[in-house]
Amino acid sequence: MHNDITAIEDAAEVLRAARRVVVFGCSGGGKSTFSQKLARVIGVRYVSMDREVFWLPGWTSRARSEQRQLIAQIVAENHWIIDGNNPSSLDLRLPRADLVVWVRMPRWLCLWNIVKRGFMYRGKTRPDMAPGCLEQMPDWQFISYVWNFERDDVPEFMEGIRRHGASVPVVQLKSRADMARLLQRLDPAH
Repeated sequence: MHNDITAIEDAAEVLRAARRVVVFGCSGGGKSTFSQKLARVIGVRYVSMDREVFWLPGWTSRARSEQRQLIAQIVAENHWIIDGNNPSSLDLRLPRADLVVWVRMPRWLCLWNIVKRGFMYRGKTRPDMAPGCLEQMPDWQFISYVWNFERDDVPEFMEGIRRHGASVPVVQLKSRADMARLLQRLDPAH
């Protein structure tokens, strides 16, 4: 991508002025935990698309038109970090974004994390999920989604960035160390 930020120091500089940040990446990569910490550090509203847009209690999906309406309302605000995938909504999110943070962890780590959180939250609702969406162990369909995310989903994200956010800087975080270094640059007390 032509607008990549490759140095953590440069990403921190952009984030110091940013008020609207899109965060996406494979499930299990740590994007929700990172986004919540980042929102606290830069003082903006954290929005979990899973909790506030996609899901109703009991893992019932909201109608696509209602999802788009909610996303449009959120991005109309002046300060936010939106954590979530769904490349079909990049046309709404990217034109308003100051920065894209692409959490791009190795797939083995993503798989490990979805299994770990399945055990950790089993029968409970994770903080970044809608009420009444009880965590379960990942099934083979979800495992396959995570394993094939780079092959199947990344091209759609790249196309979305090209079409709707060509001028928006993108930083890719490829390790927990990258995440920690970025947060540390923004808030040395972190």
